[in-house]
Amino acid sequence: MTTWRGWHRFATTDPPAPPRPGDPARSTEERLAYHSSFVTIRTPAISQLANQVRTLMILGRHQHTTARPSLIVTGPAAAGKTTALLSVGRTCHLAHTRKNPGSAHAVVPVAYVLVPPGATAKTLVTEFARYLGIPITARMTQTQITDAVCHTYTQAGIQLVLIDEIHRLNPRTTTGAQTADLIKDLSERLPATFVYAGINVTDTPLFTGTRGAQLAGRATLVHCGPLPARHGTHHPFRDVITDIENALDLHHHTPGTLPRHTQYLHQRTAGRIGSLTRLIRQAAITAIHNGTERITKAALDAVQLDHLAEQHRRPTRSR
Repeated sequence: MTTWRGWHRFATTDPPAPPRPGDPARSTEERLAYHSSFVTIRTPAISQLANQVRTLMILGRHQHTTARPSLIVTGPAAAGKTTALLSVGRTCHLAHTRKNPGSAHAVVPVAYVLVPPGATAKTLVTEFARYLGIPITARMTQTQITDAVCHTYTQAGIQLVLIDEIHRLNPRTTTGAQTADLIKDLSERLPATFVYAGINVTDTPLFTGTRGAQLAGRATLVHCGPLPARHGTHHPFRDVITDIENALDLHHHTPGTLPRHTQYLHQRTAGRIGSLTRLIRQAAITAIHNGTERITKAALDAVQLDHLAEQHRRPTRSR
């Protein structure tokens, strides 16, 4: 998805859909593939991010003299940050194409860029160029590449720039500072709203020093953390479990089974959406393979999850 062709394919391909009453039964292979890719569950963080992006894009539409307000999606690993980022990007892409059917101009509404490991300003701006296939030669300077990116992105009509893995930047180093300055420069020169995503961004050097103050003064934080079991009178984690269960394609699973195990599932996954969806999807795939076609607590307990979740489940005692 870090090229326009790949992003366009992702955004325009119908996402996996749960079975509907009256649909013909899917084959075993189709159901295995479905649980492998699965649906995107709309979490509170996705809803909040979608609302914020829509508002900030309108707010910054006619702002030309300074960088538009931006967003940072932050939280621990396996909390669903990238999923939220991609979901909102797809929504923006589809909304734009619906408003501009058959338009030959401004058909590239969204850019998705990953910060490469050990990023320098030149390697990062080269990633921006690669996304749209802008020709780059070894002799081109960073300034020349940046100018080409700004010109091409503006001509293409990009409205939303998604930058993932932003925690890889360290403005305390020379190269990190130059890379942070590049992002600031791009956000001021491009007529687009920037949305960043990274692990626990507020705990990184990104929010320290002069550059950090500039970023903090322009960016709104969207926390994509573990879901609580209860929030006032609401039960957000149980609601997500119910949505996941309703999307399963198992022949003998009894609806309501998984929400009854909310306390166990919350303890098992520490409320992390990534761990929760992986746990249930793996159990569903196992249920198809062994022919039981249902998910029980014993089946869930037999799944070995990611190391982060397993550490929470069985904490190591210090000696």
